[in-house]
Amino acid sequence: MEEKTVAADGPVDGTVSVVIVDDHGIFRSGLRAALGPVIRVLGEAATVEEAEAVIGATAPDVVLLDVHLPGGLGGGGAEVIHRCTRQGTTARFLALSVSDSAEDVVAVIRAGARGYVTKTISGPEITDAVQRIASGDAVFSPRLAGFVLDAFGTASVAVDDELDRLSARELEVMRLIARGYSYKETAKELFISVKTIETHVSAVLRKLQLSSRHELTRWATERRLL
Repeated sequence: MEEKTVAADGPVDGTVSVVIVDDHGIFRSGLRAALGPVIRVLGEAATVEEAEAVIGATAPDVVLLDVHLPGGLGGGGAEVIHRCTRQGTTARFLALSVSDSAEDVVAVIRAGARGYVTKTISGPEITDAVQRIASGDAVFSPRLAGFVLDAFGTASVAVDDELDRLSARELEVMRLIARGYSYKETAKELFISVKTIETHVSAVLRKLQLSSRHELTRWATERRLL
């Protein structure tokens, strides 16, 4: 496990507390060094599971979150946001990634991230972005801002509406079943009964107006949700 939780030295007036989530230790170290003195790092994590644990234990103001992470159900940064939201976190999430692809940006913003910046950002810029996110602003790299407005004003809205019909647990079940997991394998992965899985699958198919798991797989693949 690469988790490295760091205890805070104590509250400091005017500072913003953060957790850094990235699977590259060297990048985490460099980001720590680049953040200004008004930013207090409470901990680090390298996987989906570690991120959920550290964020729950430290309750940061802001989470600096990579989009692609190992672990969990393969959902990366978006999955971290979903998990932590279900746990009642009050942290705000700022995606920090090398990727500027439409798929990645839409996924984490739809999950609840308040901003998305690329890793070409400077130390002073990321410090400012963290402070702005903590105060409730939305922050995007300049070249992504227009894309975000366009994406959420057109096709992605339809996907949002469809996904909004599903509960958090139904989303988890949907992704596993669509990837080809059997009911038994899905039940084992999520620590619930096969009967409960059957109930969730029936609900998913009904809400999405699909008739079989094969249609579900095609539906999820076409929307790049797997």
